[in-house]
Amino acid sequence: MAEKETVLGFARYVLEQICTYKSDITIEQTEDSLGTLLSIKVNEEDMGKLIGKNGQTISALRLLVRAMGARNGQKINLKVLEPLA
Repeated sequence: MAEKETVLGFARYVLEQICTYKSDITIEQTEDSLGTLLSIKVNEEDMGKLIGKNGQTISALRLLVRAMGARNGQKINLKVLEPLA
């Protein structure tokens, strides 16, 4: 369980560095037969920063989160939820 909290803390730290509206960051963690899913929701104005040019920023974050999980024998995925308008 400590490894998942470390991954969750890492994801939150990176998001807080990227996003302007830090109080609007929410991360929900769900478990199923496929592994762990981290669902991220940020302010609508921060979506562009989170996704990055051609999706490079979110792809890099997904890669790092998956690598942290793989090191501990876990499968961890990252999903960005659409902000409410």
